[in-house]
Amino acid sequence: MTQEGPVIPGRRSLRPLAGVLAAIAASVTGTRISLIALPWFVLVTTGSATRTGLVAFFEMAPYVLVKALSGPLVDRTGPRTVSWTTDLASAAAAASIPLLHTLDLLSFPVLLGLVALIGAARGPGDLAKEVMVPEAAERAGTPLEQAMGLSGVVERLASTIGPAAGGALVALLGPMTGLVVNAGCFVLGSVIVAVALPRGTGRPAVDPSASADAQEPGYWRRFGEGFTFLRGDPLLLAVIVVVGITNLLAGAPRFLVLALDAPLGVVLAVFAVSGFAAGFINPVLGAVLVERVPRRMLGRVNALGDSLAWSGIPLGGLLAGAAVTAAGLTPVLLVCGAAYFLTTTLAGLRPEWRAMDRPRGNGAQREEAARDGARPVS
Repeated sequence: MTQEGPVIPGRRSLRPLAGVLAAIAASVTGTRISLIALPWFVLVTTGSATRTGLVAFFEMAPYVLVKALSGPLVDRTGPRTVSWTTDLASAAAAASIPLLHTLDLLSFPVLLGLVALIGAARGPGDLAKEVMVPEAAERAGTPLEQAMGLSGVVERLASTIGPAAGGALVALLGPMTGLVVNAGCFVLGSVIVAVALPRGTGRPAVDPSASADAQEPGYWRRFGEGFTFLRGDPLLLAVIVVVGITNLLAGAPRFLVLALDAPLGVVLAVFAVSGFAAGFINPVLGAVLVERVPRRMLGRVNALGDSLAWSGIPLGGLLAGAAVTAAGLTPVLLVCGAAYFLTTTLAGLRPEWRAMDRPRGNGAQREEAARDGARPVS
């Protein structure tokens, strides 16, 4: 089992980091292709916008819920095992859709069940890959911020290429081909993690203070430990709250330029600059989370944090639609832009954020200090 702590310098290798990044690219690309192919398939076969939206809900709701609950499983079983097995489950469910449709056995309730299975498997799979990035960075001798940045670049690049590829596949070969390619991407991600990563990567981390014959805590105790740790770290809570609110909204400059009805060139320039600036933020926030959480609890805390931060995304769409209907587009854009600006600006004045600039120990040192009754290192 993997112990917490740095990897021996003489054994550094880029292979684990490259493997994890490749698996992330394959999984995200497949997911983004399905975001185009699956709704198009439902719309073409049923002609119902309501059913199309229902399919999207049946994928996203299990994704968020299962991801939030899968942290203890990832920590105990190990992210490598969880990653390749859940990718295979996603691949099987995705491949079943075109197969059953070809056999004329795909009813709408069966489709909803398969879509829910894809979402439920994707949650733990995505979490497991995220958890393996810090270990892969250590093995490669790569700074954590740089590794998190590379992970973000790969994810966003795949998020850009995936929909374009999905649209091309649907236009040229139909939505069923897109779903087959989606299944193939999940298989590729599973193979990369299971075969390409070096032996020993992504095993469960153990508590260095636990005795060899100590009984393993149960699921709910592990879940509670992650919740308690997250609740007891003001900086992590502040990060999650701010990210959750910004996910609920969007960028303030983007709101302003849209509300002012600026020319298209100005709109594109503002969106490009905003996206470029946002690229510096996620690696720093991701590194802060990893540095402050013990490796053996990373899955639990990351799962809860991600789920809380993502919870605003579906809610934001519902609230925005209702607000635009009631008040009009321009007032909603201005109010949301002001709310985004105040959230990101005023949050920086709170004392929790100053902990980012102080010398701090790793998550294991913080846990040991808390266990001994001392103030955690910050």
